Amino acid sequence: MFREIPMAVALRFLGVPEEDAQELRKFSVAHTLNTWGRPSPEQQLQVAEDVGRFWKTAQGILDRMLAEPTGEGWMYDSIRMHEAHPDIVPESYLRSMMMAILVAAHETTAFATANAFRTLLSNRDAWNDVCENTALIPSAIEECLRAAGSVVAWRRIATDDTEVGGVKIPKGGKLLIVQASANRDPSHFENPDEFDIYRHNAAEHLTFGYGAHQCMGKNIARMEMRVILDEFVRRLPHMQLVEDQAFEYLPNTSFRGPTSLWVEWEPAQNPERRTHSVLENPTHFPIGAPVKDEILRRVVVKEVAREAEAVIRIDLADPHGRELPDWSPGSHIELVSGEWRRYYSLCGARGDRSRLSIAILREPEGRGGSVHFHDTLKPGDVLHIAGPKNHFHLDASAPRYTLIAGGIGITPILAMADRLKALGKPYALHYCGAGRRTMAFLDRVERDHSMALTAHAGDEGCRLDLPGVLADLSEGEQVYSCGPERMLEALEALAVDWPEGTLHIEHFTARSSILDPENEHAFEVVLADSDLTVQVGNDQTLLEALTAAGVDVPSDCCEGLCGTCEVAVTEGGIDHRDLVLSRAERDAHDRMMACCSRAKGKRLVLAL
Repeated sequence: MFREIPMAVALRFLGVPEEDAQELRKFSVAHTLNTWGRPSPEQQLQVAEDVGRFWKTAQGILDRMLAEPTGEGWMYDSIRMHEAHPDIVPESYLRSMMMAILVAAHETTAFATANAFRTLLSNRDAWNDVCENTALIPSAIEECLRAAGSVVAWRRIATDDTEVGGVKIPKGGKLLIVQASANRDPSHFENPDEFDIYRHNAAEHLTFGYGAHQCMGKNIARMEMRVILDEFVRRLPHMQLVEDQAFEYLPNTSFRGPTSLWVEWEPAQNPERRTHSVLENPTHFPIGAPVKDEILRRVVVKEVAREAEAVIRIDLADPHGRELPDWSPGSHIELVSGEWRRYYSLCGARGDRSRLSIAILREPEGRGGSVHFHDTLKPGDVLHIAGPKNHFHLDASAPRYTLIAGGIGITPILAMADRLKALGKPYALHYCGAGRRTMAFLDRVERDHSMALTAHAGDEGCRLDLPGVLADLSEGEQVYSCGPERMLEALEALAVDWPEGTLHIEHFTARSSILDPENEHAFEVVLADSDLTVQVGNDQTLLEALTAAGVDVPSDCCEGLCGTCEVAVTEGGIDHRDLVLSRAERDAHDRMMACCSRAKGKRLVLAL
């Protein structure tokens, strides 16, 4: 099933006539072994023979296409481009692609689909969730591609001298890029070794590559995998893996997938025997990666408790009693109730997977979200969340820490203090508030962190003297802070002369509107790696313009708060509007946040 469908799609995509398809099916695996494998001396003779026959068969098909180039398909389009621009699309390119595209469109998708089914059927809760709600299929496929992608490594050549992770790489250096490792990077993915179909940023995996050399067939592969999974979960939701089967893999450096995957089911339980509607209503899938805002996990309100004046704690649990994802200090979730979507830091006990805890400050002069949650939430209510996400990571390698929390900003700082205490790291915790009555979790902070704590209650005349507290930072000490904007601005002013990377702050909201068309100017962006020029209108963000041009740039908050959409700048002045980059990083003029920052002049050059 998984081998034949991708092959049929690949051949149709190329425009290969059906009568030639069967012959090509015999040899494509030989190309994989020849290029990326390590066949034994005995196998090499057969592989060489098969590759030669594959080449001969593919070239015979191409010759017939060249003689009559009026058909439909990618190869016919390429032939017409060759005739119009032979210097750009030479015949050697056509002959190489006739083999390479077939392998790329076939083997990778076949293996990825087998990996996805093995992974989902081994995680029964995830399989059942997809069976109950096929709208989860796009996010499930992305998580399968992240956790068990079929392209695990690829070859590259360095185009310039560079340095990665402290290792110098010379221009021309030959590299093996292990995407499977990047897909489990804990600095980018929360709980990277866990399989989670609700992961908000799973589509940022590198299984399809990234940048100018990313897989051009990625959206075909996504669609094939989605349609195949949709057919199976509607027709055979009771399907199971055959127990104790041995999984064998084709020995090679780059492609990974089982050579066979055995499943079983009870035909009498097939849903189509009860209703034919399962065959008549396939799910519609839009092209491209899933939209992050639509990847939501259902939760139920377990408890609502008052933690301080105008502050409530909300405990959220899984409706089925399952474990919720673990999270790291500084993480937050996006709480969704109808039209309301708001970010709140996690502040409960890490390791308690039965619930996620957040605290909400009622802000009558705010945008309405906090008032809605204060006035309406009660135990038993069903909500949705996105995340956990972390844009405020704690670097646990520093020798000492100063933690500064203002008001509701205690929520991420408390989680950091808990972690540092568990690690035995020296830290000082300063907690500021208008008065003790307004300071959420103060009892727990005093109980768990009394040796490090200094409480600054304004109504007691104990205000925090920031310059005094931070006057004598030790070498390597790091400062983490979250709280009111005026406090964070004061910290940024103090940190001007500190070593780069000393201060880490998290803002609640962006300082101003991302885009004011009446006061913006249009500009052009040259993408150096892709040889494209993109026009950015006065009513567009750079991120919107790049996305409209088909250029993938990861993004999340779209308010200049998280740093996900950072792009490298090689030329041009930047109007920085984010709350992520430090003053020194801005002054370097070599990076910007695409969601909010703009060109100072009429032109920017990006390394994209």
